[in-house]
Amino acid sequence: MKKKSEVVAETEASEKKGGPGGLAVRLRYARLIAGLTLMQVAQKAECSESLISKIERGSATPSLAMLHRLANALDTNISTLMSDEAPPAGPVLRQGERPIIRTGDIALERLVLPTRGGLLQANIHIVAPGGASDGQIEHVGEEVGYVLEGELELRLGKESYVVGPGDTFSFQSNTPHGYRNVGEVEAKVLWVNSPATF
Repeated sequence: MKKKSEVVAETEASEKKGGPGGLAVRLRYARLIAGLTLMQVAQKAECSESLISKIERGSATPSLAMLHRLANALDTNISTLMSDEAPPAGPVLRQGERPIIRTGDIALERLVLPTRGGLLQANIHIVAPGGASDGQIEHVGEEVGYVLEGELELRLGKESYVVGPGDTFSFQSNTPHGYRNVGEVEAKVLWVNSPATF
């Protein structure tokens, strides 16, 4: 097993040489620091070893649900795996300057940048027509959403609700949950979690 200093040096060298950036580098770094093999991470995240390898090489992009499982498997959070952004100098994030995390047909526009020990997470979920979360996820906490545009089918356990502009929803995060854009236009939802899970 490599020492932490060797892993850091390899990661920095890879970034300087123009090697795979972003998620690929950070995922590999988190896995090596945790002392886990590809197979061990795959088993914890309930996916194939091949998928982990492809993500680490930058040849595959995981879904939001898969990112959640990878973060849990590596005892970290999605923000740590995805964010290239430096923390803001102040409390204001200007329109057009907020970081956006993209995974397939879903983008998350950050309204609150994560901080160590922070309890609040807020994003605008932007979902293309037909776009959907990859199954249902569950974790600790509470969530509330406000639909800004479009229509979304919200799945909570075995129940399903269609919500549109002006509708709100809230639920305990340990309820299996997922969503799908059932409309013909892009859906935008202001979504707040506490504690932060991404």
